[in-house]
Amino acid sequence: MMTALSIMQQGPVIPVITIDRQADALPLAKALMQGGLCVLELTLRTAVALDVIRLLREEVPDVIIGAGTILDPSQARAAAQAGAQFLVSPGSTPRVLDACAEAGVALLPGAATPTEVMLLLERGFTEQKFFPAEAAGGVDMLRSIAAPIPQVRFCPTGGLTPDNAGSYLALANVVCIGGSWMVSKALIEGRRWSEIERLARLAAALPAQ
Repeated sequence: MMTALSIMQQGPVIPVITIDRQADALPLAKALMQGGLCVLELTLRTAVALDVIRLLREEVPDVIIGAGTILDPSQARAAAQAGAQFLVSPGSTPRVLDACAEAGVALLPGAATPTEVMLLLERGFTEQKFFPAEAAGGVDMLRSIAAPIPQVRFCPTGGLTPDNAGSYLALANVVCIGGSWMVSKALIEGRRWSEIERLARLAAALPAQ
């Protein structure tokens, strides 16, 4: 099993993707891969999400596929059964953490406060998702957390853009970031694969720790 850290270290940006049409999955994944982004987070916000995970695991084996927006144990189990190689939750509850552990899949659990970070650290999670990053204090909050809790490393997600991505990636406790600007609803619905590849290439070139 890959660890959360090894997945985070694959590149500076993890695209956070919401897909409404299964037919878009393969060209989208290939555009992102050609742009240099090989770790993808598929949110479980649509009816086709689990089918997309299965499809990409079969057809694009070089991509590392994660399932995001894990809110309850049943989603964790379903995502793991569909082939997700890691799970991402916006927040953390004991039931979700237990279910992910039972599924045997790496988890990037969400935290937004020092207390939440500490509770996850007690459970052994030294890699965490910081969400919603901009709304929860952004770069300043992460810099403040780093002083008393330097052993935890983050993937900030929520409100990140090409304009502020570099500020997050410059932090010592940030390994990578999550973003959706290169996979926006308009780009996917318009099937603008070449533009997605261009934006992915720019994202992949961002400096990482």
